[in-house]
Amino acid sequence: MRSFLCLLSALLSVTSVHAEQAQRPNILFAIADDWGPHASAYGTPWVKTPAFDRVAQEGLLFKQAYTPNAKCAPSRACILTGRNSWQLKEAANHICYFPPEFKGWGEALAEKGWNMGYTTKGWGPGKAVDASGKERKMTGTPYNKRKAKPPTPEILGTDYAANFTDFLDAAPADKPWCFWYGSVEPHRGYEFGSGVKKGGKKLTDIDHVPAYWPDNEVIRNDILDYAFEVEHFDSHLGRMLAELEKRGLLENTLVIVTADHGMPFPRSKGNANVMANHVPFAVMWKKGVAQPGRVIDDFISFVDLAPTLIEVAGLKWADTGMAESPGHSLTDLFANKPVHVRDHVLLGKERTDVGRPHDWGYPIRAIVKKDAVLIENFEPTRWPGGNPETGYMDCDAGATKSFILEAHRKNAADPFWQLCFGLRPGLEFYDLKADPDFVKNLPGDPRMAALRDEMHAALKQQGDPRMEGKGAIFDEYKHASPGNVGFYEKFMRGEPVKAGWINQTDIEPKPILP
Repeated sequence: MRSFLCLLSALLSVTSVHAEQAQRPNILFAIADDWGPHASAYGTPWVKTPAFDRVAQEGLLFKQAYTPNAKCAPSRACILTGRNSWQLKEAANHICYFPPEFKGWGEALAEKGWNMGYTTKGWGPGKAVDASGKERKMTGTPYNKRKAKPPTPEILGTDYAANFTDFLDAAPADKPWCFWYGSVEPHRGYEFGSGVKKGGKKLTDIDHVPAYWPDNEVIRNDILDYAFEVEHFDSHLGRMLAELEKRGLLENTLVIVTADHGMPFPRSKGNANVMANHVPFAVMWKKGVAQPGRVIDDFISFVDLAPTLIEVAGLKWADTGMAESPGHSLTDLFANKPVHVRDHVLLGKERTDVGRPHDWGYPIRAIVKKDAVLIENFEPTRWPGGNPETGYMDCDAGATKSFILEAHRKNAADPFWQLCFGLRPGLEFYDLKADPDFVKNLPGDPRMAALRDEMHAALKQQGDPRMEGKGAIFDEYKHASPGNVGFYEKFMRGEPVKAGWINQTDIEPKPILP
């Protein structure tokens, strides 16, 4: 009798495990490189994103999704760990040595039996090894064999969707899987004019050029070229959804579509504000999202992703080995429960590129609410976009950057250069209702003090070194590309150094005095 009960218990245990596995969704995490909240689902008239729109229509569309840090490596570190960049030591910086102490959900899922894979861009750029020096698989096993002729020479010749098919073909039938679709579009460079010539777009499609850029044919073409690359990302997403549908897997696959940060234009990527950190975000899970088609106005942060995915995977945070997260799981929003995640998001920035003396960064913290944003610049004597004499290296090369720099050389009073590259005060405050493009700083606004106090209290609670007067530690962390360590000093001495993300014409021929 005892042996029968033991056998029955074992069978019930196995059955329970299989039932639990059957309830878990597979996960497709699609992340574009440098894409702001521009999609037809958001009403943007100059970009067509049918795949993203489908995810939103058959799931949820989030209107206020933000990354804590608007640069590739630190943003992706926040996604994976569920921690803000100021809580991640070296990983607060771009091209860093990722601290072994911080595990990500990709590693946690793999340890718990999930089949984890990715294509092209996972976490990075930077170096991630464990305590023994072994390379970490932050987003699983790479699938990068498939190639395809790109629509422009500047678009990567990778067939992302075919790589996903290879992953599905190799996936064990008895394991849940998670695939990270990491495109490198719409990262620069762009083929100038491709949006019009190859995308069939018109300059008049653009309904609004932000007030911090000039409105002319050069800038409008640059925006449409960016849109053309967004559509390339979206086309591969559409093929992936179709593949899942063909295999009967879409019903129980959690699909998350987003980007690491905003568009690669001046005053956006590499800053900390409502343009740089605001990202597209849509979720589809036919078995797990109640009342699909909803639009979520609550603020969410990338630190919410890790708690969400760990819960969806059926894991307990305490069993993952991951450091504590300030994030909140989004599953109650999936279930349409009456919850309010948060009424603000916190943003930050440290060293997002080299090119300043001593490899210094441009430290910022910010708090965004529905009606206002407060930005604190801790080193206002430093150049926010990088030093002019090294080419404003904290801003990627492109037509908009080049136009603004050249206009400033012709007219030192040009307002667009000041908005995008000029020195900034220690505190900035913008009324987003009256000034959604945040170009009119209101230093005397009575709301500033309370908002700054609220931000500082939250940052202190999270252990931000800047709140303890120890922010210099971020400048002391070594850059993970040895050839670029001490870039400014090498450049000024005339030593050969390379920076592939700027143009030679970005470098100012004459010094600009603060």
